[in-house]
Amino acid sequence: MKVAFIGGGKMAEAILHGVLSGKLATPADISVGEPVPARRDYLTSQFGVNADVDNLKTASGSDLVVLAVKPQDLGGVMGQLKGNLNADQAALSIVAGAKMETLSNGLGHDSVVRVMPNTPAQIGAGMTLWTCSDGVGDGSKELIKSVLGTIGQEIYVSDEKYMDMATALSASGPAYIFLFIEAMIDAGVYVGMPRDMARTLALQTMYGSTKLVMETGMHPAELKDMVVSPGGTTAEAMRVLEDQGVPAAIVSAIDAAYKKSIQLGKG
Repeated sequence: MKVAFIGGGKMAEAILHGVLSGKLATPADISVGEPVPARRDYLTSQFGVNADVDNLKTASGSDLVVLAVKPQDLGGVMGQLKGNLNADQAALSIVAGAKMETLSNGLGHDSVVRVMPNTPAQIGAGMTLWTCSDGVGDGSKELIKSVLGTIGQEIYVSDEKYMDMATALSASGPAYIFLFIEAMIDAGVYVGMPRDMARTLALQTMYGSTKLVMETGMHPAELKDMVVSPGGTTAEAMRVLEDQGVPAAIVSAIDAAYKKSIQLGKG
């Protein structure tokens, strides 16, 4: 399999690393179109892949063309590639807000894929939602599924409407989790705990709690009730969280992100 990346940023690097680690391609099979010389040098030295400033040269002969540029640069890149992709190539976009119709029209291409990953993909623990056009064949779908599987868990959806929802929940989600972790660490320090100790307790608590939900399959509410003793410390803490509107604020935040994603998609 030959893969071309148009844009060599962190998410492109995560997918590139996953493809190589999963032995889906060799360094010689991967090319990166990247305008920043220092970034090209890094990717070449770190992974042994081909890097070039010429996007057309990069995309030529590849099975999968990954568009990994900033939203404001997408129009220019699509203009470069329009009419230069053949029917056997699938164009995969990880550009936030870029809809299937925009990609297909901008590239003049029927085989397009829209992907919404998140930053834990950098360590192979990502969550990716994806969809594709009718022009993407079964063989290409299996290829894409394998590629996305190298960076974590993936879910295919046939309805594009879920992509904006995933943007708000899983793609933006790490920021919500990091904010909560930061607050827990700060709280530990506030009550008198050394920061290193507070960090360890907060991180392991977050990790262990998530793993417990995943491995038991129990509803989070059931597991929460197992921790909350009548009249105890956890019950008191939960009262404060409820009074401060934390659960409702989380729902409102994700809803706001969802509406913003829809707005950005309209241009």
